[in-house]
Amino acid sequence: MRVGFGYDVHRLVAGRPLVLGGVNIPYEKGLLGHSDADVLAHAVMDALLGAAGEGDIGRHFPDSDQQYKGISSLNLLSRVGHVLAAKGLTVGNIDSVVVAQAPKLAPFIGEMKVRMAESLLIEPGRVNVKATTTEGLGFTGTGGGIAAYAIALVLPAR
Repeated sequence: MRVGFGYDVHRLVAGRPLVLGGVNIPYEKGLLGHSDADVLAHAVMDALLGAAGEGDIGRHFPDSDQQYKGISSLNLLSRVGHVLAAKGLTVGNIDSVVVAQAPKLAPFIGEMKVRMAESLLIEPGRVNVKATTTEGLGFTGTGGGIAAYAIALVLPAR
């Protein structure tokens, strides 16, 4: 059994959709990035890749490569699942947290869990998503961006 930790952050800007855990969230701003900038999926991918000893998403999906421009992070998450499978590993569980002052994310958490689990071909009960604010402190508290943290347990596939 192995564990990995992931973190990601992106700036909030006007004119972009807000995608978290593969779910489009209604909001006046979205996250800026080369792909869809889904900080939650990115943190989960880094946690899984770290647990597998496979580096990070920048190594596997560099932002200098145009094939990843605007790509769905759920597509990339699925590819990370294939990296794990190729190493004889499977996801034990994932625990994650999104840090954002706004918008309120509670109504979307169930769908985030399902979408990420589907991408990894695992049961939604093995994916946990939480949301919190920073009580107005820092870049997340002032609405400058959104951050996400994740930890993952990977196990030998049976």
